[in-house]
Amino acid sequence: MTMRWRTALTAGGISALLALTACGAPTGPAGGAAPAGAGQVPAKPAQPVTLDILDVAGNLQLTQPMIDDFVAKNPDIVSKVTTEKATAPEMAGKIKAQQDAGRLGIDLVLTGTDGLSAGTEQGLLTPLLPDFKDRLSGMDNYLEPAAAMQKLADNQGVVVTYYPSGPLIEYAPDRVPNPPTTADQLLAYAQAHPGKVGYARPANSGPGRTFLMGLPYILGDSNPKDPVNGWAKTWAYLAALDKTIASYPSGTTDTMKGLANGTYDIIMSTTGWDINARALGTVPANYKVGTLDGFTWVTDAHYAAIPKGETPDKEAAVLALINFMLTPEQQAKAYDTGYFYPGPAIKGVTLAMAPKASQDTIAQFGRPEYDPLIAGHPTATPLATKDIVAAFDRWDREIGTGQ
Repeated sequence: MTMRWRTALTAGGISALLALTACGAPTGPAGGAAPAGAGQVPAKPAQPVTLDILDVAGNLQLTQPMIDDFVAKNPDIVSKVTTEKATAPEMAGKIKAQQDAGRLGIDLVLTGTDGLSAGTEQGLLTPLLPDFKDRLSGMDNYLEPAAAMQKLADNQGVVVTYYPSGPLIEYAPDRVPNPPTTADQLLAYAQAHPGKVGYARPANSGPGRTFLMGLPYILGDSNPKDPVNGWAKTWAYLAALDKTIASYPSGTTDTMKGLANGTYDIIMSTTGWDINARALGTVPANYKVGTLDGFTWVTDAHYAAIPKGETPDKEAAVLALINFMLTPEQQAKAYDTGYFYPGPAIKGVTLAMAPKASQDTIAQFGRPEYDPLIAGHPTATPLATKDIVAAFDRWDREIGTGQ
């Protein structure tokens, strides 16, 4: 088996997304049309429609079974679904080109915060709230941190899956019998064992990015949301850690393989990378994870969004699909194989409700400490797009340069 498909959020990619927004809102026949209001969108389409879904976040690995179930149970709404995968930086250009040509071929986008931000800033997406709030009743049941991630959507998308992410440290217990529990201890271990603590370039790695955004909380920086003026301790710490690191891998998979083959003793991880990599056999099943004192979860989510220019019938079908995905029965499928652990965005969805394959995987490769850690530690939303771009740029210039 191979590592699950994931979107790399590169600094250049986000910069490209932001550059696209300077082009202004689409002016073609589809993009220029005002979105249909709630009164213009029927409760269901006049006849079954085909839906074309673009996934730029790897979300289909969590939601494809939900979509398949919806199609099977609602043949009067959807006759067929086609799916396509792309990277987040490609999303805005694909949608804008179709809107400008007046031939929208994407009915639903599944995206992370990066693609959602670009689509929102360029005016490519249909505002879903408050006009369609009554059709999205599942949103009333969001977990508190998922609701916080929803606020980042600026009414342009709907959170469909959520996970607390990290930052975590993952280590080989035979080589690290006494794992560090503080940032100072982690740095001391790295200094005593040069090259044995590693993480991937943050712009290319979820765990690397989460470590970067999580350090200001662990170190008690003046403003964890301001990498330019509020991260003095973080940048000093990363510079000190850098002196022990020979190179930074270009992606998380390389760090996982390095942990398994002995290149590293300790790497940065998240709940999903930890469980899924061990379930796939990339990392030995007995390897462990830990947290550092002062730890705050830096959360993550996936969103469903509708491009402007959608027909009322297709919009009705997509709204029905999104609300179906937010029911407890369907949300339980987001446990998957731990890829986005836990995965559900709404309250009251337990592992016992998940498919047996998910239950079996989590029973074997999950962590009994995760639920107490999730319940017992605060959460924080990720940096805003402009701030994460600034953080990536500074890391590339001052920390990762030449490595």
